[in-house]
Amino acid sequence: MTDIAATRVAVYLDFDNIVISRYDQVNGRNSFQRDKAKGLESARLERATVDVGAVLDFASSFGTLVLTRAYADWSADVNAGYRQQLVGRAVDLVQLFPAAAYGKNGADIRLAVDTVEDMFRLPDLTHVVIVAGDSDYIPLAQRCKRLGRYVVGIGVAGSSSRALAAACDDFVIYDALPGVPVFEPEPAAEPKKATRRSTKKTDPTDAETEPESEPDPQPAATALLIRALRIGLEKDDVEWLHNSAVKAQMKRMDPSFSERSLGFKSFSDFLRSRSDVVELDESSTTRLVRLRSAE
Repeated sequence: MTDIAATRVAVYLDFDNIVISRYDQVNGRNSFQRDKAKGLESARLERATVDVGAVLDFASSFGTLVLTRAYADWSADVNAGYRQQLVGRAVDLVQLFPAAAYGKNGADIRLAVDTVEDMFRLPDLTHVVIVAGDSDYIPLAQRCKRLGRYVVGIGVAGSSSRALAAACDDFVIYDALPGVPVFEPEPAAEPKKATRRSTKKTDPTDAETEPESEPDPQPAATALLIRALRIGLEKDDVEWLHNSAVKAQMKRMDPSFSERSLGFKSFSDFLRSRSDVVELDESSTTRLVRLRSAE
């Protein structure tokens, strides 16, 4: 594990990105732009409040926060309510004027330029935390890694690019941060039945008649676990592997993996739920795991 005393962390928040993404996650896809046109309701904003403290506290787990910047139009009401909280956590507020704040690549370019400049200005920076889910940040994450920094991404579920997650060393979904309650969407209303007057046949592949559903992440997590175990067995030529080593390998293969986002309090709980494919040895303080042999 990295020596926290020797690590120095820079945090960059695309604040518009994370606030709008959370709003859309809680209130429905593309709801922010629709609601903004008619006036954002305080109740819907409150439901989608972003816990800035949870984000910064998680970032601090990687080492000392030497600089933290948040990019947004701070004159907008949706962001203004966060100013006192951010300033209280020593976050620098970078003003993006309305034309840039809501225009394409407004925050992306400014944030990327500042990040690269900071890496050369502060060569002792060891970690870069990018709080955003936009795929436009992929080149930035790749550049940070090439310059020797450990890159952590934080994004909102449903609005985060898997390609960005793959470009980071570690990628965490906002809901999985300690202290953030897991968001459970309200059940969708049942579609209305077709009237008898309608004689048009519908194509079952039509996106309008058959809305796309989110894939179940559980089978993918199981496949990732099996792959990590097989790699470890091949590499070390041992039957049992340390839990921590297995999880580290899984994170290297898929930086977005998080047992908490899958509904488990610990990695051991995640392994216990896969007892049909793995065996867990908890007879000592050093927990070990291996693939269950086919019978």
